[in-house]
Amino acid sequence: MTRLDKPLKRELRLKGAPHVLTIDPEGLRLTKKGRRKGIEIAWKDLVSGDAAMTTALNASLGKL
Repeated sequence: MTRLDKPLKRELRLKGAPHVLTIDPEGLRLTKKGRRKGIEIAWKDLVSGDAAMTTALNASLGKL
């Protein structure tokens, strides 16, 4: 297995708009292409079950 020691970026389309998914040792981030702010989820939150609450909070704040 390859160790994740630097960011890995991939482009994808969501609802027809280009987005960038960045996976790094701290967690993952989904942003609209060309933007800096987006949804971030830390690995520790994902493992502990807090990811759903974090995602819901970010959605209520209108992020992404």
